[in-house]
Amino acid sequence: MKKLLRATAFLLVTTSVLTSSVLVAPAFADPATDAKFQSIYKTEWDWRQKTEAANEDTPSGDVAAHLPDVSKKAQDAKLAYWRDVLKQLDGVDVKALSPREAENYQVYRFQIETLIKSQVYKIYERPLSGDTSFWGDLAGMARGTFRTEADYRNYISQLNDMPRYFKDNSDNMRAGLKRGFTLPQISLQGRDATITSVLDAKSVEDNIYYQPFKDMPVTIPAAKQAELRKLAAEAITSKVLPAHRDLLKFIRDEYIPGAAKSIAAYDLPDGKAFYQAQVHEYATVDMTPEQIHQIGLDEVAKIKAEMMAIKQEVGFKGDLPAFNNFLRTDPQFYVTKPQDLLDRAAWTAKEFDGKAAQYFGRMPRSRFAIIPVAPELAPFYTGGRGGPGGYWVNTYNLPARPLYSLAALTLHESAPGHAWQMPLASENKSLPPFRQYTYISAYGEGWALYSERLGVEMGMYHTPYERYGMLSYQMWRACRLVVDTGIHAKGWTREQAQNYLLENTALSKHEVTTEVDRYIAWPGQALSYYLGEMAIWKARHKAEAALGEKFDIRQFHDAVLELGSVPLPVLEARIDRFIADGGKGPYADEE
Repeated sequence: MKKLLRATAFLLVTTSVLTSSVLVAPAFADPATDAKFQSIYKTEWDWRQKTEAANEDTPSGDVAAHLPDVSKKAQDAKLAYWRDVLKQLDGVDVKALSPREAENYQVYRFQIETLIKSQVYKIYERPLSGDTSFWGDLAGMARGTFRTEADYRNYISQLNDMPRYFKDNSDNMRAGLKRGFTLPQISLQGRDATITSVLDAKSVEDNIYYQPFKDMPVTIPAAKQAELRKLAAEAITSKVLPAHRDLLKFIRDEYIPGAAKSIAAYDLPDGKAFYQAQVHEYATVDMTPEQIHQIGLDEVAKIKAEMMAIKQEVGFKGDLPAFNNFLRTDPQFYVTKPQDLLDRAAWTAKEFDGKAAQYFGRMPRSRFAIIPVAPELAPFYTGGRGGPGGYWVNTYNLPARPLYSLAALTLHESAPGHAWQMPLASENKSLPPFRQYTYISAYGEGWALYSERLGVEMGMYHTPYERYGMLSYQMWRACRLVVDTGIHAKGWTREQAQNYLLENTALSKHEVTTEVDRYIAWPGQALSYYLGEMAIWKARHKAEAALGEKFDIRQFHDAVLELGSVPLPVLEARIDRFIADGGKGPYADEE
């Protein structure tokens, strides 16, 4: 999950290669040109894994022996490397590529240009966002799977490497402080809790980083287990804890006091260009903030009409804000025990399993667990999050976790959303690794939001209130188009953004607060959801109209999901080919 979520933070910016939504088959395909392009991306991907993903499990499942080099020198080297790769791509005759490699070229060039933009704007000087951070992300590795003695030794090596890694990141953050490129101060409130949770453990054995050593595989001899536990305890005591103490002092004494007072990306160094780059990154198409803001306003009006219809259906007499307040406060919509929320989420996920074959031809082999969000993260974490192997449900502040929206949340984060789409990509061996193991937000979040509304067709919403919860989530994402551009490009205040969400959605006050702070800290990411969903529905409606009775929802979904994670123009081109093929999906011949 971390690899995919971390990739979200810097993938992807639009490129001129994606100005057309149609992937044109070349007049001829030259195998030598294909081979030239494959050599470029295979070489770069191998290099990227060694540099960018060294602190995470690799696609093979091996545990890296060190944390990545994030120093300024290393960052400059990355920029030079990717610029050289782009020059190599300029030397590829795209018209001579086979159709499959031409599609790969579109996706890959998109990645490389975005990685370059990330280095140019020095995103590494802000290695944290609303609810993620370089130090908090590392705690996830303690929840990973360790199978061999080598895995444990490599993990211990990472623990010993932590002071160097923390110092390099802190140095980068100091450079950001010096030029005014920081997170807004308001979005940093309480974010030191993930540091203090490590320092406040009652003993080494209670420390999060010691957890893998509590239940080790029986295949490792007892004497080796004892040795590894001793080495881990020493690393935590001598390296992990001091690194966190130094970091806590830096965050509290330097970073938070010196952080930007403005919440707008426009007020950062070269702010307008930076925000426009973020818009490209997460929308994957060329749009101005003004265009996106207007789309949001238009979609909010459409969804509001749907919400009004349900309000009338249940016989509520007040206006829409009053109905939203009723939903936020009536006890019938809430549980009082964390396990009850987890159980309800599990029931919804299992209900989908019984319907999946009606809507999907190819299903992932991977399964996922339903896990409560860690307590140190929960106060400012989203309501839930999903990915390969896990659906994390936030059980903090249960009066802010309504049951009427839980079905939509579950479809989005688990199946057929993130915990379904991501494994399908990684299991698709016909894709190159750079498409299996990266994540493009407009596609991934667009698919997850599409999954929420698909729940209406699947019969996943059993009451008008649950359908309203789904619409409230749709409204929430449409409001993001208004709020994100409002905050970062139009001078909106934090309170103004909060009030807009409170007036138009049934989200709790707590969730509205955490969400707005997330948008403040992560410019542009909130745009990906609704724009991505709109593109998928547009493609589906086009296919339905063109194919008529030949349209098969399972074949359509397979065609979308077999792509991996791609910019929206590549998705549009794929559905054009789906239509040209008479609605035949990628796995139709296997049935």
